[in-house]
Amino acid sequence: MAGVGLLFGPMLVGVLLNMILYGAVVTQMYAYYQRFADDPTWIRYFMLYLFIVGFGNVVVECGIIFEPLVIRYGTVVAVTMSPKLLHGDSIIISIVSTPIQLFAAWRISVLSRSFIFPGLITSISLLSFASGINMSVKVFRNPEYREFHSFKTAATVWLASSAVCDVVIAVGMTHALYTRKTGFGFVNGQINRIIRLSLETGALTAITALMDIFLFLGFPRTSMNFTVNFPLSSLYICSVLVMLNSRDRKKTTDVEEGHTMPTEIRFQSHSSNQTRVTDPSVAVELRSMPRVTEPFAKPPGCDEWLPLPPPPPPVAKKSKFDGSVEIFEGVTEDFGQEIWRAVGKSGIMAAIKTDGKPASQIGL
Repeated sequence: MAGVGLLFGPMLVGVLLNMILYGAVVTQMYAYYQRFADDPTWIRYFMLYLFIVGFGNVVVECGIIFEPLVIRYGTVVAVTMSPKLLHGDSIIISIVSTPIQLFAAWRISVLSRSFIFPGLITSISLLSFASGINMSVKVFRNPEYREFHSFKTAATVWLASSAVCDVVIAVGMTHALYTRKTGFGFVNGQINRIIRLSLETGALTAITALMDIFLFLGFPRTSMNFTVNFPLSSLYICSVLVMLNSRDRKKTTDVEEGHTMPTEIRFQSHSSNQTRVTDPSVAVELRSMPRVTEPFAKPPGCDEWLPLPPPPPPVAKKSKFDGSVEIFEGVTEDFGQEIWRAVGKSGIMAAIKTDGKPASQIGL
């Protein structure tokens, strides 16, 4: 093996980088729980799971570098035998990356309503998980540094499959979001932003895994690969938190479990050709209606009395928005599942009709 500097130096740098990234995880996790208290319980528990496993990863890696530099300091064993906790590194990375990749596969399946990309992602992710466990077993059975060259195949399959899975996730998410574009400029802008985030986070984790392979194969008698290997699990956690925290705080749910639509609506009067923005997130073009001052009615679940147009209720225009939310110009008689909005004094009214099912938020 190489000298002490190339043996323990990269490990120490990797541990420090991982601790810095875990600090970012703590900040992002705090922001997530503060802003998205309405997220489904299982997603919030999933984030808690990642937080706990990430903390365990920091503890394990501190133990990995503590053993040779403190407990075994100055002994021959320190430079010939790997730390006893080293085999836990690949396990932790696997139990972090695989659930995150499966979570991404679920999000893509909700968006695309297809199982092609999700099925491919699931298969590759499970292969990566199995390879990571296999890598851990090999390190446990052969702890001597001089035996690490025999792990080339196992390490390559593990990290390469993880990198390929991240690339497929980025491509699948981009495709799913691109096909969901509407004619509304602001919505398309939001979708483009999510596409960029998906590509950036997927590319970052994939490049890190590929760098791990390159350093492991290119510098076989050193621990250079641990510079990027140790922070990998925290990098995965950061990537999923960035996606979740990039959402707007206020959302309107649609019928897909795990899918949300923005609540903000842009109203435009055709008579004046002026746009007035109540909430600048979704551009919905509605025609002007005559102002109605009476009669008044209070739909179920509505906190205020709203003016209703005289019967019969006009439904001048109905257009599908995103396949699950119907935008009506005017109102309908069925108040049960409608959200009513009265905009200013112009008499423009709109009802957004949904199926009333609970929804999860998946980053839109």
